[in-house]
Amino acid sequence: MEFSAHACITTVGDDCHPPIDGRRSQCQQLVRNLLRNYYILPRHAPSKDLQIMLFGETGVGKSSLVNLLAGEAIADVSPDSVACTMHSKEYQFQVGPTSIRLWDTVGLEEPEKAADGYVGAIEKAIDLIQRLNDTGGISLFLFCIRGNRVTATMQSNYRLFFEVLGRKQVPIALAITHLERETDMEDWWDRNVKKLEKSGIVVAGHACLTTLEGNEKYSRSREIMQDLLLQYDRQTKFTMPSEAWIDRVLKGLGSLAADKLFPRGKDLINILTKRCHLDAEVAQRVAVRIECSYI
Repeated sequence: MEFSAHACITTVGDDCHPPIDGRRSQCQQLVRNLLRNYYILPRHAPSKDLQIMLFGETGVGKSSLVNLLAGEAIADVSPDSVACTMHSKEYQFQVGPTSIRLWDTVGLEEPEKAADGYVGAIEKAIDLIQRLNDTGGISLFLFCIRGNRVTATMQSNYRLFFEVLGRKQVPIALAITHLERETDMEDWWDRNVKKLEKSGIVVAGHACLTTLEGNEKYSRSREIMQDLLLQYDRQTKFTMPSEAWIDRVLKGLGSLAADKLFPRGKDLINILTKRCHLDAEVAQRVAVRIECSYI
């Protein structure tokens, strides 16, 4: 007889003789992998789809995380120093029966030194909102961080994406990278979850992992990430009318910026019309509402 795959397992618990810690969970994972890798959609059955916004500071490993998820090198991992806040790259790939559309998005960096940084962020934010509306919205936020201390920038990114862009209506999951030195990567979460929550970062799910290709924990990290994402493949997509969404995001960017640096009034209208190609009346309404929010 010929088979496409196999899994050698036991259904006996860890407390049998001789006891082996973790054997049952290892067997469960083998069966899950078998089902995920060889599941065939019934004829005419619609594929599931998941639209993810991946965000985080430059250098946390977002591109490497994309490659880990996709199972191949589809994202350039070389640093991109010219990318500004809200700049995004779109990737599409499959995880089992689920079609993934993922936007790798640059989050807030350390506080900007000049207004030019916010001009670029405004332009990229509006482009991103329009693309999200064109494709149906967001299913999940995936916040990528390094496994170290909580910073003010990390808190600001959480607020900008989860609270402002998604109005707290889109589930958010945390991907913690650079944990290859941990004996058990999940130990990081046990040590730090209370610190995160105390800092206002509360998430619906998490994955502790390494994106270091060739590391012994790399394959396990891919399984952890894929299992996390597939929990949301039936998630309703969030969207808003473009003008209201632009309003909300620009107010959010302004609230996280130094007041004197964020463009306002005629300067903002010029950016919205000339660089973002918004209709003049729409730009005027947006600028007025943002100005009112400062009063």
